[in-house]
Amino acid sequence: MPKLSNLILKPIYYIYERRLYSQIKDGPVPKHVGIIPDGNRRWASTNSLSFEEAYSEGYKKLKEVLIWLLDLGVKAISVYALSTENCTKRSTQEVNVVLRYIKKGLEELLTGDLIHKYRVRVKVIGKLSSLPEDFVQLANELMKVTEPYHDRKLTLAVCYGGRQEILDAMRALLKDIERGVVKLDSLEEDVFKKYFYDPELEDLDLVIRTSGEVRISNFLLWHIAYSELFFADVYWPEFRKIDLWRAIRSYQKRVRRFGA
Repeated sequence: MPKLSNLILKPIYYIYERRLYSQIKDGPVPKHVGIIPDGNRRWASTNSLSFEEAYSEGYKKLKEVLIWLLDLGVKAISVYALSTENCTKRSTQEVNVVLRYIKKGLEELLTGDLIHKYRVRVKVIGKLSSLPEDFVQLANELMKVTEPYHDRKLTLAVCYGGRQEILDAMRALLKDIERGVVKLDSLEEDVFKKYFYDPELEDLDLVIRTSGEVRISNFLLWHIAYSELFFADVYWPEFRKIDLWRAIRSYQKRVRRFGA
């Protein structure tokens, strides 16, 4: 039998969710939203669960949030799925668990109808050479299948680091300068961006990070330069629609100056 507190709280939550939505529905929607889904392990510890159960719940939450954003009209979503630091500093067992759920997500995107319903182009960026071959093959297949789509975009950063991307871009650029392909005095931002993992990735409008941590952790450093930041004080598996609506409401109240 449901607890009395749940019977009372659910209607209150629904009313509050609808009220928040009414406040944002006619306002500007960020074109490109970045997500740093932090706090899976701490959520597991708080609830006496294994880290594998934490990532399982985190995976389910990501699928849910993607649909919320797509239905809201967001055109591009970038997710910090696994950082370079996570790939190199966490245990092999934990990294394998995370990669397994990312791979599961790629497989579901490839075989399901979500990408076709919303016409989502998928890109996977990062140090893919350090990932298992079957993972890379799956990612490449999904990217090829969704290449014709241009309505929406989903970018998954896997074994990714913003500093590493900029260094890799600089190395490639210097080689082209040495070969005479690029002239140093013609170097502009648009030229430099061509050497990024995804040259077409646009700047982020809003970045949402969960778990209460107030930092960006090397996520898309170039693209985050003029982003609005929102830090939600909940662990990722607990992230609710009202938390997303609060982030959008906060974004709509800000005056974007782009460094001016």
